[in-house]
Amino acid sequence: MSQLEIKNLHIAIGEKEIVKGLTLTISQGEVHAVMGPNGTGKSTLAKAIAGHPDYTITGGEVLLDGKSILELEPDERARAGLFLAFQYPNEVPGVSIANFLRAAQQARLGEGGELDATAYYKRLYEKMDLLKIDRKFTSRGVNEGFSGGEKKRCEILQMAMLEPKFALMDETDSGLDIDALRIVAEGVNHQRGPGLGVLLITHYQRLLDYIVPDYVHVMFDGRIVKSGDKSLALELEAKGYDWVKKELAQA
Repeated sequence: MSQLEIKNLHIAIGEKEIVKGLTLTISQGEVHAVMGPNGTGKSTLAKAIAGHPDYTITGGEVLLDGKSILELEPDERARAGLFLAFQYPNEVPGVSIANFLRAAQQARLGEGGELDATAYYKRLYEKMDLLKIDRKFTSRGVNEGFSGGEKKRCEILQMAMLEPKFALMDETDSGLDIDALRIVAEGVNHQRGPGLGVLLITHYQRLLDYIVPDYVHVMFDGRIVKSGDKSLALELEAKGYDWVKKELAQA
């Protein structure tokens, strides 16, 4: 079983430190939800682990199966088994979803490897049927003119095809109405199992009604300050974050 270990991680943007000594271990088969107010470093954490160039890791370690990934380029981290679902996915005009996913699959084969087109499309359509996505979807440009729900569904399809060891999901519920949220959650739950670990970043408990986490962590001022199960998310929904701040002040 693979593990993603985050040890005493410090992350900065320019001269400003955002994440200030965060430690967390995620095993395949587990879903960890990270909640917290705006500006606490949740999205910074996900993007930095994936290798976003705007973020500088100034201390600590990120280990995948015991090996540091911090010297790897973003594409190398992806090939090692990481997947980042963006809060606001970019458009890639003129590149169809089918060709985009085919190129991603080809890149994973390495130099000299050749993707079998028939097998690729068979697998693609199987995944789309499982996720209840119309097959016409693949002829559209990546995220071009998509609604918020369509963009997130496109990312879920990418995740299904790439089969990462760990998915970092940055506010997947952002901008979704209740129907789109349910569809995206169903897509994640279809893939949930012993081969996938999930770091699920969200502001709101409502997503956790559909993707029930094994663990819930509260992030405040760049650190995880409280952990529990789904009941912790319900408590945050009912009481907000002020009680967590008071507990910290009294500690």
